[in-house]
Amino acid sequence: MKEIFRDIVGNTEFQEGVAWKRYKVNTGEMIIRKGELGKTLFFIEEGTVRVLGDAELGENQRISPGLCDLEAGAIFGDVCLYECGERTASVVALTDVCLLEVDGDMLSVYLDQHPDQGYIFLKELFQIMSKRLALANNRIGHLLAWGIKAHDIDKYL
Repeated sequence: MKEIFRDIVGNTEFQEGVAWKRYKVNTGEMIIRKGELGKTLFFIEEGTVRVLGDAELGENQRISPGLCDLEAGAIFGDVCLYECGERTASVVALTDVCLLEVDGDMLSVYLDQHPDQGYIFLKELFQIMSKRLALANNRIGHLLAWGIKAHDIDKYL
């Protein structure tokens, strides 16, 4: 994804300040919050971020477990790329981070106008999302197995 992203933001037709912006985030700062409306995609140029989940443990008790850490070259926010929607997770900077934030509408127009780059971008995005879905499914399976064993339900199966 790193190469196609650099090609896109390096094209003069995809203007910095209009279609995308670069900014720095300090260690510990929240980048996006679950539930916020968004229509941008983020590319990590430098640093590491943590994607946080949100779970309710009981009455008035919530936790935000780390779902994964993403490093330079990774993207996040892709769920809201093509339509404005609620962010599905929070993201916090684990180190000082340099990000590119890309406007989803502007990216869509650009990719339509550059179908070869659009194909490569969407193919790589699909591969990233497929890997993340497989990881999530694997984690859910392990959590279910743990829960079944912890509650001694396996004897009823």
